[in-house]
Amino acid sequence: MDTIAELIRSRANDSQTALLYDDQQWSYREFVSACSARAAYLLDKRSEDRPFHVGVLLDNIPEFPMWLGAGALVGATVVGINPTRKGEDLARDIRYTECQFLITEEKYLQDIAGLEFGIPSGQSHNVDSDTYREVIAAYDGSAPPEVDVSPEDTFCLIFTSGTSGNPKACICSQGRILFSAQMTCQMRELDASDIHYIAMPLFHSNSITLGFMPPLVHGGAMALRRKFSASRFIDDIRHYGATFFNYVGKPLAYILATAERDDDTENPLRKAMGNEAADVDIANFSQRFGCSVTDAYGTTEGGAVVLRTADMPKGALGMAMLESTKVMNSETSTECPRARFDSNGEILNANEAIGELVDTEAASAFEGYWRNDEANKKRTREGYIWMGDLVYRDEQGFFYFVGRDSDWMRVDGENIAGAQIEQVLHRFPSIMLAAVYPVPDPVVGDKVMAAIQLKDGEEFDADAFLQFLQRQSDFGSKWMPSFIRVSDALPMTQTKKIIKRQLRCEHWNCEDPIWWRQDRNAQFQLLMPENVKAIEQTFSDRGRSNALKLA
Repeated sequence: MDTIAELIRSRANDSQTALLYDDQQWSYREFVSACSARAAYLLDKRSEDRPFHVGVLLDNIPEFPMWLGAGALVGATVVGINPTRKGEDLARDIRYTECQFLITEEKYLQDIAGLEFGIPSGQSHNVDSDTYREVIAAYDGSAPPEVDVSPEDTFCLIFTSGTSGNPKACICSQGRILFSAQMTCQMRELDASDIHYIAMPLFHSNSITLGFMPPLVHGGAMALRRKFSASRFIDDIRHYGATFFNYVGKPLAYILATAERDDDTENPLRKAMGNEAADVDIANFSQRFGCSVTDAYGTTEGGAVVLRTADMPKGALGMAMLESTKVMNSETSTECPRARFDSNGEILNANEAIGELVDTEAASAFEGYWRNDEANKKRTREGYIWMGDLVYRDEQGFFYFVGRDSDWMRVDGENIAGAQIEQVLHRFPSIMLAAVYPVPDPVVGDKVMAAIQLKDGEEFDADAFLQFLQRQSDFGSKWMPSFIRVSDALPMTQTKKIIKRQLRCEHWNCEDPIWWRQDRNAQFQLLMPENVKAIEQTFSDRGRSNALKLA
């Protein structure tokens, strides 16, 4: 089979369980029927004079995979809307991707109230309403539509943040997504007995390619959790009989932070797969829950893939699948020399060895960003695919991750652009200048740090600042800075641009006062020497001290 549409149609008479949610379940026959009803609605109401795009602003509830299936059946493009975006930013994402339908739920009605999306009248639906149920009921019993769908048809647009501030919408075709799922099933030896626990959001490529798609390929089931919960994880795994779990970012660390139980290994989970987990968490998670964990590097855009190996050095990202994966100097477009280390394992030639991860043969496989020629050209310049991540490579060929390539950071598994956070910070009355940049997280990825310069005569009120940010309707839920550096004068270039690289390198090791939040529920407090010592000890304990040196 070459398309997701064919795959779904092939399950129309399958009595195997397809979908689990709380205490509800659907067979594949019932699931395909639900997808077909929504597909018939789309065909009936679509407008031919605009893109066939369906915006989905939902948590992980059954309606989400049903609309993914509906879109696939008719060749429509499902646009996963990130609910952590707020206000005009949220409206911009929907307008930018030219959605002619919007599917949402009761809990998000307040977030979208008063915003202009350009959705045609009658084509924005609240799945919790009686009106919506009546609309879909009119199409119940519809057979899977026999629409001519090709592998090149766009299955979904997935938002991925870049350096410009607003996220780009990555084009993902039916053929590419299907191929990735088939490779996952083959690599992880998945079959119809597997039940995939999906707690990562379905607007993210991780849950599309590792959660939603593989069960369709091998005939197993998907089990949904509305939102990830570390405390409910093992209970959910047992409740659903889940054998497979996909993750991105910090979930393993969050789960490991919950209280251990004597019976933790008594569960059906066999395999987990994702990216960006720390070495120590992979090892501890595997041991505690008695399952194997596969952590790999890959991006929504495609291109370079780096896989962990059993013999790789501590702290390495892994070994590339293809020889075309290289470390390149982005200014000269030449390959960087291999990294050299001293007896303590510290890199000696960081300035010349660190470059951008590149696949020199995959540019043709990149399907592009929606209506963003500038970003497309940047991603595929020189005929290569530039991954946007900074790495270095040792003599044995192992890659090591350093960080992001510019003004963006990876927080809790999501790319966040510093420019958007700066815009909100500048609204605070006493701030004259603000710069937002990533600093390493001792667990994995980044934390948000902001350096601010106050207006003359102003003093920093940490409590008022926190309350101000919490009141902003367009302030993303993962945007809150963990560190605030208050400076008399921020470092500037001659053209009056703030030198963020210097700020990143100094992180909290500077003479300026720094306020910090120990966790997301804490107030800001002054960072004291004993706090710094404790933070840096955590990096050491987790084997990430090098992340501070390379920041």
